[in-house]
Amino acid sequence: MTQTTEMPAPGTENYRERIGAIIRDARLHADLTQTQLAAQLGTSQSAVNRIEKGQQNLTLDTLSRLGAALDSEFVGVGASGPSHLRVHGGTTLHGEIEVKTSKNAGVALLCASLLNTGTTVLRKVARIEEVNRLLEVLTSIGVKARWLNEDNDLELRVPERLDLGSIDADAARRTRSIIMFLGPLMHRAQTFQLPYAGGCDLGTRTVEPHMTALRPFGLDVVATEGYYQATASEGTGPRRPIVLTERGDTVTENALLAAALYEGETIIRNASPNYMVQDLCFFLEKLGVRIEGIGTTTLTVHGTTSISTDVEYAPSEDPIEAMSLITAAIVTGSSITVQRVPIEFLEIELAILEEMGLRYDRSAEYTARNGQTRLVDITTYPSQMRAPIDKIHPMPFPGLNIDNLPFFAVIAASAEGQTMLHDWVYENRAIYLTELTKLGGNVKLMDPHRVLIAGPTRWSGTEIVCPPALRPAVVILLAMLAAKGTSVLRNVYVINRGYEDLAERLNKLGARIETFRDI
Repeated sequence: MTQTTEMPAPGTENYRERIGAIIRDARLHADLTQTQLAAQLGTSQSAVNRIEKGQQNLTLDTLSRLGAALDSEFVGVGASGPSHLRVHGGTTLHGEIEVKTSKNAGVALLCASLLNTGTTVLRKVARIEEVNRLLEVLTSIGVKARWLNEDNDLELRVPERLDLGSIDADAARRTRSIIMFLGPLMHRAQTFQLPYAGGCDLGTRTVEPHMTALRPFGLDVVATEGYYQATASEGTGPRRPIVLTERGDTVTENALLAAALYEGETIIRNASPNYMVQDLCFFLEKLGVRIEGIGTTTLTVHGTTSISTDVEYAPSEDPIEAMSLITAAIVTGSSITVQRVPIEFLEIELAILEEMGLRYDRSAEYTARNGQTRLVDITTYPSQMRAPIDKIHPMPFPGLNIDNLPFFAVIAASAEGQTMLHDWVYENRAIYLTELTKLGGNVKLMDPHRVLIAGPTRWSGTEIVCPPALRPAVVILLAMLAAKGTSVLRNVYVINRGYEDLAERLNKLGARIETFRDI
């Protein structure tokens, strides 16, 4: 990939020293020595030392490589612009690619680390913007966090006393996952406040389902200007089973986090059995919490009053990323092998794709690093796709995952016939799928929840501003891979929230994607 960036004006006082200080801080944040950074850059420790002291001129290429090595967007001391992607489409993909660990499991485990005052080590954590924002919040309240190696193993040390008054509100408002701090923090402080949750723009989603899960534990939350004001009653627990009014993933996770530090039995009914919930359950069991019914809609949790243990856990692979990669192969007519696919959470999607004409092979099953999740390798073949007989709609697990529904938009646009997608969960997300029309797709919005898609499509390159929702943004990127000519996808922060190095990894399969910034 290539990358350009904004340099300070020539007259800026001591700009090399300022850049050097930023590079030094980014290196320390990444827990690298000067020698380790030098090895990644292919230079000497003394050269890195000169850079950090502001004693060396820097080219745009050097700044780009520093930014990649330090996983930082520090380049551009002035107001650096957003990151964009330039896609040279019409290429065929080939080769093998491993699915990264689950983003949604990773953020749940970061929140769960607040339960444990021992040392938590999470293996192969996805280094995405959503994780970065949560780490900023955690470190602001006193949690010690450091990346251990290039495999993205992450160590977390939670103090006995958290500094909740110093919470990084800006970082917290950039992630909806902050809502999952309610469950563990109610056991750490009698009163605290959390900034309003942010994240993808998917329509109105309230905290009321979370309160249905957490009120039985004595939590009361009042919404004030910009914050949730929380008050917890110590020693309170549910007197009867908690029935969730919404079978939501984060709602179930919040209930589990609250139940983990309640010494007694908690029964959660209408619980989500989805992949990230199962990963959280497996992790809590390693912390000494006993849970019955994992993978079902009724969970029985036997909690404890305190947790202080050294623990290691490896979250399983991400079924949504796996679906993204399979979709990339379908729309580009490519044969690739997607390795480490969590098959239990993609069986419905694959069954629908088979009905639509997808030809693929899958390996024998093997076990993920968490010792629980079933994985396979999927090899795709160029296929003549056709529209399914029935509409495609999501359902709670084990149905089609709501986050995988948008990928069927670009697949349907590549298939023969008409396909109806019904996104009954979010009132805004279907609207974003109509952006495919700018690339040549025939996508009609029937109402805020339904789109009618006709294919096959002759994709053509264009320039589009990234929609504010993660999965539709990736769908547009995948359509650009299939489009003839060159496309530009502007302001791709939302993709970086949920995917680690997606463009670079697609390039290793033969895609031609450049990352750039406006100078």
